[in-house]
Order: sequence, then C-alpha cells, then structure tokens
Amino acid sequence: MPVPHGRTAPGIPVRDRMSRRGFLTAGALGLGGLTLPQLLRAEAAAGIRSSRKSVILIYLIGGPPHQDMFDLKPDAPKEIAGPWRPTATNVPGVQICEAFPRLARMMDKLVVVRSLVGNQADHDAVQVFNGHHPRKLPVPSGGWPQLGSTVARVQGPADPAIPPFVSLCYTCTHGPYNEPGPGFLGPALAPFRPMGPARNDMVLQGVTADRLADRKTLLRSFDSIRREIDTTGAMRGMDAFSEQAFGLLTSSRLAEALDLSREDPRVIARYGTGDPKVFMDGNGAPRVPQSLLMARRLVEAGVRVVTLNYSKWDWHGGMNAEGRANNSIFLREAEDFPVFDQCVSALVEDLHQRGLDEDCTVIAMGEFGRTPRISAQVGRDHWPQVNCALLAGGGMPTGQVIGATDRIAGEAVARPVTFGELYATLYRNLGIDVNQTTVPDLNGRPQYLVEDNAKPLPELI
Repeated sequence: MPVPHGRTAPGIPVRDRMSRRGFLTAGALGLGGLTLPQLLRAEAAAGIRSSRKSVILIYLIGGPPHQDMFDLKPDAPKEIAGPWRPTATNVPGVQICEAFPRLARMMDKLVVVRSLVGNQADHDAVQVFNGHHPRKLPVPSGGWPQLGSTVARVQGPADPAIPPFVSLCYTCTHGPYNEPGPGFLGPALAPFRPMGPARNDMVLQGVTADRLADRKTLLRSFDSIRREIDTTGAMRGMDAFSEQAFGLLTSSRLAEALDLSREDPRVIARYGTGDPKVFMDGNGAPRVPQSLLMARRLVEAGVRVVTLNYSKWDWHGGMNAEGRANNSIFLREAEDFPVFDQCVSALVEDLHQRGLDEDCTVIAMGEFGRTPRISAQVGRDHWPQVNCALLAGGGMPTGQVIGATDRIAGEAVARPVTFGELYATLYRNLGIDVNQTTVPDLNGRPQYLVEDNAKPLPELI
C-alpha cells in the first residue's frame, strides 16, 4: 500500500524510519539544535568568496512621513506642509527637515530618493526586505527570499566562522511588521538571529570551553553510532559543519561583535541608546539606536547583510477624551526625529572613519509614504503613490537627491524610482550582477533577483 507523503509505513525498522530531519535534530549540540550547522552547510554549498561588500538595511516600521523628513513643501498650505521647516545642508540647493541637523551637515555622504514608486498600500515588510511587491504575480511557491537569504545563497560567507546574514530585527506582535524570511530558498538560508533564542545559543553560560570539548567528544561517539544505522547518508559530511558550529561557540569573533560592552563608550554615546524592552506603541519595534552600532560591528566582523527594524512610524494621530490631540504625528516626530538623526549620522560617520564606506551600503526606508493632507486626527495616513529612501556608503556617488514630487509631495513628477532599481543597486554594490545571476526556486526553475529586469540606478554607479 502506498505511504502518504511525509509519513512512514508501519513495520519498517526504526533505523530506516528515522528521517533526515530526525538525524539533524539528533545531532543537536544541546545549545538550540542544529540550525547553525544547517546554515553553515548551505553557505558552504553556495561557495565562499573573499569579498567583504556588505549592506545594512534599516526598516522604518509603518511607513515614515516623507514630506516631514526629506521632501518638505514649505510653500504648500499648512494642512499639507505641517509645522516643520526645511534647513539647508552642506550640499548647495538640498534641504531636509530642520529636525535633522546632523544629517544636514553630512548630506555630501548621503543620497535621498524622493520618488520611490510602486509601493504596497498595506503594512507588510515583504517589499522592504526583498524588493518584490507582495501582490504582483506570479509569486513562486514558497515566496520570494529576502535580500540576506539570497546573498547567503549566491555568495556564501565572507569568512567561514561568520554567518553571511544576520538579522537584528525584533519580533513584533503585529505580524506584517516582521521579516518575510528565506522564501523558496528554505530555512537553512534564514538569518542568524542573535536578538532571539539564538543569542543564548551563542553564549556558553557557565559551560567552559573544556566542558564543551568534552561534549564534542561525546557527540562524536554518538555520531559514529548514528552513522552505522544511517541508511540515507544524512550524517555524511556533518562533521565539517558541526566543527564550524562549535567554532562559532568557542571563537570570540562573532560573540565579540555582538558585545557592545567592548565598544568605546564615546562611540556608544555618539549613537545613543534605547530600551530594547519598550516596543513603540506596543506592536512596533523598540527605538534602539544601539542596533545600528551593532550592525556596524557585524559588517566589520565579516557579515554580508545585516537587517534591523527601528521604532514605529505609523502615525495616524489621535484624540484624548477632551477632543484634544495627544498623539499627533508632530509630537511623535519631535520624539523620534532627533534620535534618528543622531544614530544614522553616527553610523555614516563611523563607516567613513573606519574606512568601510566604500564597501558597506546603508539603506533606510519604510513600506510606503504618508498622505499629503494632515487628517482631522492630526496624523498622516498610508500613501503608496510615493515613498522616500535614504542611502549612504557603498562607494556610491553621494551628496545628491534622486527624483522629485509635485507641490504637495503626493506624486513623483521626475525620475520615478522602482524597488527593482533600488534592489538592483544593492546587489550591484555587493558584487552581484542581477542580469546574470539566478537562484533556483522549489521547482528548480531559475529566478532572477529583481522585478521587471530592473537595472541599478545609473545615478549611483
């Protein structure tokens, strides 16, 4: 009688019924399972390259207000312009919000895209993390992989002891705010997540290196037994990846990169700090500038892609019992803008001072823009017609603004930029040719990395 997919037939000996997943689980280190060796195996299969090009992707959860940050319209009616005034930057003719004095002083190191089009209309982190519109068909089975997973598949680790893709994203209670994952590339190419349970897996927590070595010897004994009963060959080659996993636990490089106490206190102060336990508005991410510092430390250690989510920018406004605005968008902006100004400028400055600005690309953006007209609740609602993005580093020609919007920042009127172009630029900066590179989906079909055969932005080449 045929056996249903995913099940085993009764009467088959246990040694033959044990699945590959079972063998992988059985080979766990006792420190959170074999996720790390599985990741290392996939990375090795993709090939190890020597390039140290990297990307730090900062997701501004909820959609930041483009017309209050980098595309102010001071001559528009007050119900559109709001209270912020533009300030001059160190690039003649370029102005940004007065709440960003540090960024204004380093505009020559930045790129502002004011005309990002093709945005989704709802909260969904998918497009930010992989460049594909979530409702654009066809979507391959399993879904599109995010940037870091694709890079891990195509390039592998720059250093065998350092994962190619690390996520510093906090898990939000509102599901659409969370990273989409590795898609059709599978869980082996998911990010290493030190902000979650994996952080505990990185720490020996009272277990000395000698005791870990004893455990390693014991596991080898068990592995030899399992290999004798492994009829599928699933254990073959496990040694190399388990060795690397033990290496990450006993080596200091990744653990040190994640340990901010090793950083110069003056640098920490330059970035600023926030409380990682306070999730903005309850369902956003914490407002933690130190995540940007940790991202810099990770790329310096050899990580290719670092993703992080930062605060919550979904400001619809609100009223109190007396009918007065107590959660207006402008009150929230007055809280968040200075902190954002400080930590992003610190990151860009840090990259330049450390000689990383040619190799590391920084990009900050949300899933859409905000409505030109200020609502009765003193907020701005979702606006997919146009969005903005902030970039730095990557060896790009900086000190420029790309695109323009109309007089109320409602529509792109010059040089509309697509997510495909933006992502083609990120891949190019990593050394990946989107015109030649494909990754196989679950059916073995080659899939190109970006939508609509997009090319890198010529302004940034």
